[in-house]
Amino acid sequence: MVAATHAARVLVASNRGPVSYALHREDASLTAKRGGGGLVSGLSAIGPDADAVWVCAALGDGDREAVRRAERGRLDPADSGGQHVRMLDIDPDTFAAAYNGIANSVLWFVHHMLFQTPLEPVFDADFRGEWAAYEAYNAAFADALAEEAADGASVLVQDYHLALVPKLLRARRPDLRIGHFSHTPWAPPDYYRLLPDDVAAAVLTGILGADRAAFLTTRWADAFTDCCERVLGASVIRDQGAVTVTHEGRTTRIGVHGLGADADFLRERSHRPDVEERLAALREAVGGPDRKVIVRVDRTELSKNIVRGLLAYGELLRDRPEWHGRVVHVAFAYPSRGDLAVYVEYTDEVRQVAEEINEEFATPGWQPVILHVKDDFARSLAAYRLADVALVNPIRDGMNLVAKEIPVVSDEGVALVLSREAGAYEELGDDSFVINPYDLRATAQALHDALSLPFHERAERSKRLAAAATALPPQQWFLDQLGALS
Repeated sequence: MVAATHAARVLVASNRGPVSYALHREDASLTAKRGGGGLVSGLSAIGPDADAVWVCAALGDGDREAVRRAERGRLDPADSGGQHVRMLDIDPDTFAAAYNGIANSVLWFVHHMLFQTPLEPVFDADFRGEWAAYEAYNAAFADALAEEAADGASVLVQDYHLALVPKLLRARRPDLRIGHFSHTPWAPPDYYRLLPDDVAAAVLTGILGADRAAFLTTRWADAFTDCCERVLGASVIRDQGAVTVTHEGRTTRIGVHGLGADADFLRERSHRPDVEERLAALREAVGGPDRKVIVRVDRTELSKNIVRGLLAYGELLRDRPEWHGRVVHVAFAYPSRGDLAVYVEYTDEVRQVAEEINEEFATPGWQPVILHVKDDFARSLAAYRLADVALVNPIRDGMNLVAKEIPVVSDEGVALVLSREAGAYEELGDDSFVINPYDLRATAQALHDALSLPFHERAERSKRLAAAATALPPQQWFLDQLGALS
């Protein structure tokens, strides 16, 4: 494998990197697969000659073997679209405790306000062991970033997995310009204080080690600064739109960057032959050009509220029999975090509710719900194109790019039913049918209103949604953060 350039001027740190490896045990060969998403697109905007390095963790056996074969985990840029990647082979037990034990089972649940508080969380000795692993995990990233960075380099640290990195890196390399970006919501102070006091303070002061802390919406940024005031006693100054937090002699600037959809990529990708093939199959499954199609595409994360969305659709069919035989709900619920039992159980519940709706309402020529739980990006794009109505009803979501992607890809315009708890609501709410995600009857009514929207009005709304959704595409989103560190 080829070593990455040393002394990078720009560094990105995230749990997941731009490339993953599969290990073929029969011949010990490795196959690299390049990842997608806004961060990959964003980093590519600065070009292969910008002297940048992405620091990430090995996530599986293939990744770990790739690290072992590389010089200090510096991977071959040919495998990752020309990007230089430093992958860390963190001890598997430490990784599991940090990633599943703390990041995904504690911090993620806090920010999405999803704990069943009479029963959880439980902060016991096991938690303290997992917290120590989270500290070690973050320290490994800080060490690698300090080693890779040139004097005065810019470092963009991503998300709740690496909340401690900015402070740790500041101690190692005070010359660096450090930014932290949160891709999730941020919990309000009263909920955030579910965390043990020392942990709550450590997460906040970890992020405040950055020169700049940025968020997807003003709402989440305000919640963070409120926590800094209430938990740390920090000073927050708001001056003509500029917000700063000062704590223990350090000042951190606060920013907002609403990540948008990558319109050029989506429009090109959504018309490739594999998408056309899946679009034809979906049209056949729906069963006729006169039927309206409600589409949702989500991971089966607990915050996405898929079960309530299905239940609301069932209410629609129960209360509005005029839609029988005239509408189909195409629901893609792709498994997520299968190593956590609660996610496996939730996926099973999604299947059960979909089956119950079909059992209650289906006729020989009409299947009310078409559910897929196997990930297929081309099929998702086909559904985007087919959608008359998009249902995006999360309990709480940092942004929700699906809400932005469907209007961009839709062939004939789409009506968007959108939760007010999605970050995307801040930009798309004016042209959406906005719902309280807990209210099944109101969601059913919104679905009826969206399905009943005249075609010309739907097309006009969809154009405005697409324009708002693409206002800050991934490349510009990334460059804006980089520029703001200057």
